[in-house]
Amino acid sequence: MSATATPETVSALLPEIAQLIVTALNLEMAPEEIEPDAPLFGDGLGLDSIDVLEIALVVSKRYGFQLRSDNEDNVRIFASLRALTAHIASQRSQ
Repeated sequence: MSATATPETVSALLPEIAQLIVTALNLEMAPEEIEPDAPLFGDGLGLDSIDVLEIALVVSKRYGFQLRSDNEDNVRIFASLRALTAHIASQRSQ
């Protein structure tokens, strides 16, 4: 059952997901340095497909649902920290 991700829920979860990304990828930056609406790939955070797999693994362990590599929505899901957080907020099993 999917919950609706309200803007308040997403905002509250942003720091947690930013920390998850920084920890999972051993980034040399503070979680709060990740701009919520900046792209996670390319000119933004500069992630690649291996990074996405790492994030997906950590998300599945922590939030109890799978981020599948063959999901056609991945471009949207991983578009930004805010997009990823909204997806997690709507999918997670508490």
